[in-house]
Amino acid sequence: MSKIIMVQGTMSNAGKSLLVAGLCRIFKQDGYRVAPFKSQNMALNSYITEEGLEMGRAQVMQAEAAGIKPSVLMNPILLKPTNDIGSQVIVNGEVIGNMKAREYFAYKKELIPDIMKAFHELEKQADIIVIEGAGSPAEINLKENDIVNMGLAQLLNAPVLLVGDIDRGGVFAQLLGTLMLLEKEEKGRVKGLIINKFRGDKTILDPGITMLEDRGHVPVVGVVPYINISLEEEDSLTSRFDRREEAQIDIAVIRFPRISNFTDFFVFEQIEGVSVRYVDSVRDLHYPDMIILPGSKNTMGDLKWMRQNGLEAAVKKRQGDCIIFGICGGFQMMGSRILDPYGVEEGGEVGGMSFFSMETVLEKEKVRTQVYGTFQDTTGRLSVLNGLELEGYEIHMGRSTVNELTHTPLCSLSNRLNGEEKADGVSVEDVYGTYVHGIFDKGEIALRVVKELAARKGLSIEEGFMMDYGTFKETQYDKLADTLREYLDIDAIYHIMND
Repeated sequence: MSKIIMVQGTMSNAGKSLLVAGLCRIFKQDGYRVAPFKSQNMALNSYITEEGLEMGRAQVMQAEAAGIKPSVLMNPILLKPTNDIGSQVIVNGEVIGNMKAREYFAYKKELIPDIMKAFHELEKQADIIVIEGAGSPAEINLKENDIVNMGLAQLLNAPVLLVGDIDRGGVFAQLLGTLMLLEKEEKGRVKGLIINKFRGDKTILDPGITMLEDRGHVPVVGVVPYINISLEEEDSLTSRFDRREEAQIDIAVIRFPRISNFTDFFVFEQIEGVSVRYVDSVRDLHYPDMIILPGSKNTMGDLKWMRQNGLEAAVKKRQGDCIIFGICGGFQMMGSRILDPYGVEEGGEVGGMSFFSMETVLEKEKVRTQVYGTFQDTTGRLSVLNGLELEGYEIHMGRSTVNELTHTPLCSLSNRLNGEEKADGVSVEDVYGTYVHGIFDKGEIALRVVKELAARKGLSIEEGFMMDYGTFKETQYDKLADTLREYLDIDAIYHIMND
């Protein structure tokens, strides 16, 4: 039987995901087989496994930290919000349908057997399982049918570390208030408190820590500083969306209301002299070197949003002045028409942005596959990518038909699951589109894009500063683990797991 430890937070974005990743890396470094687990995740950033199954990207990041392949066993339930009151429900990597919040609230306890089966399968592969909670265990309106915080801790008999975010302020009230709202048995599961994202001199904090332990009757096992680290996030509360600085090479990503898989662009952030801004208004678009239309969980609705707030017209006005690149839902928007005969999103049809002569039909079945291939016959300024190998994954509800007489594909692809080959995407001068998530991640693809953007402005980009993106992420996991080793009482955490 695996040793287990669970990380819960006083709120969303308290830092649970990174702490789980850091613990996974520490236990791996210490010679254990380790795996992450989150019973239920709500996120629009998702990933497709080798088996063609869908899971949340946070557990993918944590699996990377643990040095193992991602598996849906690590995230048996994924909720992808489709609007403000409902989500697409994915169980064991496959869509079972859309549900309104109240409907899912009443249904979710039926998924406990799926959760337990996934966890016990994962136990066969791991010496230690690090479990992540969601939101806060003190959300008293949700406790009745809880399957992700204290409800899960009870099912698995898991000891809990409770994390508070001092950067937002009120961390003592967060931690003590959460403990006060827990039932006696639940509070007994909390074996350690962690203060996260601290800036400044810790000695100033010490009197508060003493009072916190006296009143909460739970030891503080660490005060973790705000870590300057670059790892993939999936939370819509990410601080990345707040960045406004523009560097020599400026990339603007349209921030749709239902933006998904914004991790596709993190690789560009690692290149010195490049800014990646998330833009949701015409006034903030300015004059970027590249505009990216990202994935969307509601393509038709987000296209209408762009149309209503003027961003569609502003983006089209930039054609010829910068590279325009669409991925997945953003790619679908760039065609001439989107049809929804089955009511997958909103029903009916909507005219596209007409960059491409392409029609998309939204279908009931989701395409889910990992792919690999080569840039081939790419036109315009990104012809510098021709011959480079790429890899990534597709995850979409629609199929697009392109006018092959007037349009050149962006790349040729093979399905990793069955070897099926196909052409993908569109390349028309300096306007591009693809269904492939992660298309910029492999090798020197992102660097070549940036070098081409720089060349047009008479700038040069040094090649020595950027290592392979996968190697870069490994350095970040090690940095995270080193920091946690310094500021957490790891011996106490091992003792908690073995108690």
